[in-house]
Parts: sequence; structure tokens; C-alpha cells
Amino acid sequence: MRKLIVFFAISSIFLANFSSCKSKGGSGGASSVTGWNYNDAKNGGFEKVAYKGQDIAPGLVFVEGGTFMMGQKEQDVMFEWNSVPRKVSVNSFYMDETEVANIHYKEYLHWLTRVFGESFPQVVAKALPDTLVWRDELAYNEPYLEYYFRHPSYDYYPVVGVNWLQANDFAKWRSDRVNEGILAKQGVIALDPTSDVDDNNFNTGAYLAGQYEPQAGKKQKKDIMSKDIRNVRFEDGILQPDYRLPTESEWEFAAYSLKGNLPFKDEERFTDQKLYPWNGFSLRYPKAGKYQGKFLSNFKRGRGDYMGIAGNLNDDAAITADVKSFFPNDYGLYNMAGNVNEWVMDVYRPMTSLDANDLGAFRGNVFKTKLRSEDGTELAEKDSLGRLQYRDVTEEEAAERRNYRKSDVRNYIDQDESSQVTYNYGVSSLVNDKSRVFKGGSWKDIAYWLSPGSRRHMQEFEASDDIGFRCAMDRVGSPKGNKFPSGNNFGKAKRK
Repeated sequence: MRKLIVFFAISSIFLANFSSCKSKGGSGGASSVTGWNYNDAKNGGFEKVAYKGQDIAPGLVFVEGGTFMMGQKEQDVMFEWNSVPRKVSVNSFYMDETEVANIHYKEYLHWLTRVFGESFPQVVAKALPDTLVWRDELAYNEPYLEYYFRHPSYDYYPVVGVNWLQANDFAKWRSDRVNEGILAKQGVIALDPTSDVDDNNFNTGAYLAGQYEPQAGKKQKKDIMSKDIRNVRFEDGILQPDYRLPTESEWEFAAYSLKGNLPFKDEERFTDQKLYPWNGFSLRYPKAGKYQGKFLSNFKRGRGDYMGIAGNLNDDAAITADVKSFFPNDYGLYNMAGNVNEWVMDVYRPMTSLDANDLGAFRGNVFKTKLRSEDGTELAEKDSLGRLQYRDVTEEEAAERRNYRKSDVRNYIDQDESSQVTYNYGVSSLVNDKSRVFKGGSWKDIAYWLSPGSRRHMQEFEASDDIGFRCAMDRVGSPKGNKFPSGNNFGKAKRK
């Protein structure tokens, strides 16, 4: 009996040790589907990263998504019916705390000049803001042509004279610089600005495709199986998603910041709406004290009144103001009403509100795919500026899909073959596929345009002295943030 007891004891210890070794794996545990160890060369080398969640990228604040009434809150005085209220949901995302300022755009131009200025001066010229937007036939605005963008006094004023296309190019450049900086800080690559010339500059897509060879850092990634040095992959969770312009629904949702209307925990108060990004119907600070009566936004009060009376300037700004002036809304976003109007991604259509999706509403998709070799096995070489090449999806490629049938769907349920609606640009309408939405009101607008539900449009290649922009970024993972799992968790589910 004693021998049997000793045998079973030794067997139990052996089985326990075997089971323990099996579950620990290389460094990421074992798969709950196959039982094979993660991060273990002996088990095939499948990698599982210890991911803690998406970091907040430079300049951004977290905007928790939700449901809201998108559309006009002010009286539709022009009877345009171009912003009919409707209930929609917006995914969580990130948004710039402030409008992009002159100093930020000058940093962008400096980089373009350093990298492309000698071989491709047209790239720099294409990005320059149009300072002539300040000219007016019956006003003395000539100083702004020289001073507003260049003089350091205006460094942190919003950049203007930038069209929709230029704003998009800035967002792409910013995405690459942020990801390059992340890899450098982690020691994966070493920065060498002297070698960034023409197509030899860091582009996120080209790097991930193996078409950009950076200078090696001191902490490079290694393949588990071969032990060879490898590039960072998007699956590693190190690189950030792209910066971009916000969609109209995102911008409007973030501007209203309705989370500030929930006074009690776990309450769903959908009925309380806002006219402006702040609570109340007044344009002035309502609480007693030294700020009482001050305007909460930079706008035009009426004909000839841009800032009030000398000795008591009620908004302290004749034209634009510092991007961190006035009170932020409940998301911590500055100047979501007034200062400058802001470009959003959407193509303008008067009736978009009647047919847009009720989750992530957006009009403007042109679906693309990476350009490949004729047999489709390899990516085409990056272009002369160091970027991957893309093309529109063909109708043949989309023919058997259920969710879309062509690449350009800007006119979906609007100007397609089944619709009787047409837009004869320059004849009976100023609307076409290059018409882009801008929102928010500006220093030269009356209070009517400060309501986030109002919307206007301009051609994507045009610029103005009262239109700027800010960037957004997708939120990946839980809509509540890194500390919260997605879905209601009742404390029983545990990830293995």
C-alpha cells in the first residue's frame, strides 16, 4: 500500500509539472482553442502580444461614442432642409483638442522642404496655405497676407487658407511622423533626418510592406522561429491608426458633448439636447464672478461688431484667437463653436440626412486597394515620394459583393441610375462630388452658425480666411477605453 501511495504521489507531481509547463508556453500562455503554446518556437512560433490598449496619440483626446440626435437645432431660417434631425450612433474615436495651429502647419512645411524641396519643389508649393484669402476689396487686410501665417505672434492661432485636400495631406504626413517617432522611442529604428530625402522617408504603409529600410535601433524585433531581425508589424500593436479628418457625424457628436448632460450615474438622458457646445441658450458666461457676461465663443455679434467696446472687449479677438482660448466643452475640446469653421470628411448633399447609415453616418467613400503586379502576387513599388500606390476598386472586383458594387459611392442613392436627382454644377446648383462640408461657425459668422447641427459646403480645392481644421483618429478596441472590456461584463468571464 505504501509503495502505491508513493507511486501516485510521484505521478501527481510529474503530471502537475507537465501541465504547468504546457500552460505557461513561451511567454504568452497557451491557446484555448488548440492548446498550443503562444510565442514558442517549439510550437510553431505563433505570436501573441501583451497588449494593454491603444495609447492616446499626440494632440488627441478620447471621445466616447454613443447615440444622439444629429441635425438642425436652430430654426431653419433659409428653409434648406439640408440637416433634418435624425437619431444616429457614433463609434468612440479620438479628436484633436484644438484646431491645427500655424506653428503645426509650419512644422509640416519645414519637413516637406527638407525632404522634397530640392527634387520636388512642387510638393512644397502645393502644400502652402493661400494667404491671399485675407484680401477684401473694401477692407485693409494686406498685413495679414504677410504676418498671419509667418509671424510668431500668430503661432498658436488656427491655420487658415488651407483647402480640404491640403488638410488631408497634412493628416497623412502627421500619421507617418507619429509612427516614426514611436518606433524611434522604442529603439526599433534610429532617426537620421539627413538621410530622409525624396522617396527615402518613413511612410507607415511602405515600412509595413518592407519597402522602406530604416536605420537600425538598439531594440529591434526578432522572429521567434528564425531569430532574424524583422520589421514591426501592425499586429504588434505598436503603431497608431492614421490621423484623418473627422466625419460630419463624429464632429457634430463631439461638439455637442452630451455626456455632460448626464447628472446621475448610469442614467440615459437622451431628451436633453444642446443648442451650442455648452449648456444653455446664452452666448455669455452665466455664473457670477469676474467672467460673468464674457462671450463663450469667438464670433460676430452683428454688423460691425467683432469684439466689443474698447476697455471691455468681450471676446478679445477681432479675427481669430489662440486655439486654446475660451472654455473647452465636456470632452475637453476647444473652439468647437466659433474661431474658425472646420473641414470634415463628408461630401455635401442636401438630402444626406434622409438616407445615411444610422451608425457611423458618412458620405464620401471611394473604395481603393493597393496597386499590385499583373499577377497580383506582389505590391507595386512605392512612388517617387516614398508612398505605397493605390487604385480604385473595379466594378468587376465588386461584382459579387453584397455590401457594395462599385468603388465610387459618393452618389449612392442620390445621383445613380435609379434616381431622378441631378446636380448640374454651375448651371442649377453649386453641388458636385467635390463639394465638402464645413461646420462650427467662425470669427466672421453670426451666432446662428455656432450650433453644431448647422452645415455649409465649399469646393475641396477652395480655401478661406475663416476655415481651418482639426484631425481625428479611430479608436480600436473597447468603446469605453483601455480599462474597460467591451460588452457588459458581470465579473464571471475571464480571458485565458
